[in-house]
Amino acid sequence: MATEHAKAFSRLPSVHLAGITSRTLSRAARLADDHPGLQVFDSIEEMHARTQADLVVVCVRELDLLEVVGKTFSLPWVHLIEKPLGHDLQEARIIHRMSLERQSKVYAAFNRRFYSSTRNALKQLESDDSCRMVTILDQEDTVGARASGQPEAVVENWMFANAIHLIDLFHVFCRGNLETVQPILPWRGLSTELVLGELTFDSGDIGLYQAVWNRPGPWSVAVSTHDRRLEMRPVEKVTEQVAGSRVSRELELDQADGECKPGLIRMAEAAAAAVRGENHCLPSIEASLRSMELVAALYGKTV
Repeated sequence: MATEHAKAFSRLPSVHLAGITSRTLSRAARLADDHPGLQVFDSIEEMHARTQADLVVVCVRELDLLEVVGKTFSLPWVHLIEKPLGHDLQEARIIHRMSLERQSKVYAAFNRRFYSSTRNALKQLESDDSCRMVTILDQEDTVGARASGQPEAVVENWMFANAIHLIDLFHVFCRGNLETVQPILPWRGLSTELVLGELTFDSGDIGLYQAVWNRPGPWSVAVSTHDRRLEMRPVEKVTEQVAGSRVSRELELDQADGECKPGLIRMAEAAAAAVRGENHCLPSIEASLRSMELVAALYGKTV
């Protein structure tokens, strides 16, 4: 992800990539080779002192995040942090509290909010006031996670590490405040294969979450209203079916989604706007915590 973020920010003429640091400096050096002027530093503190950077992008392993932000929150830059902001809910709350105590400006890098499919779907919904039913289909693979070398503490909390990518979109497409979360097929540990839950919002919108674990299945998001059905399957694309028609048409995508990992260029633009004090739509650390709490409620992992 550090490589992908660097690629996205390097495309913005108003941004200068100043420095990078990593536990493995050889990897940082390889990334720096692709971006002239990007300096490699031995530590976070040296990087800030030498560059006086306005923005830091934090892309580290889940179990390293708390230690890393313990250092970055002490320095006066804007943060863009790769999700999840905590490997479980307890750690997410610690990181949130720490950000408040240090008065840090922290935003979560939920790049799927910046997909052109997501933004185009929201645009089609702007003038549609009818009740929405938002259905999210999720597929999670802990067998693959283990095989790729993920630590057991991350695998045991894989819904925070990976399912949050989709679950966060309930807060994007459902309006108003979350009222209830009702598990229908509850999570019963890592042997669980099927999870189903219903969400209600005070706007009248309804969410339906369906997840298969260690079974095949695509990620998808569907929004049904009185006048239309929007479906993102795969999530990087979006189709629309309007009332009275049996045909779905594919909505045009932003060219920027083909230049880098989808969503990253528009998210980088929002981060640059945040640094300049301009209007932007980056999700705050509070928004990230709400999504972590929603994951916990759907999976019964509140402690």
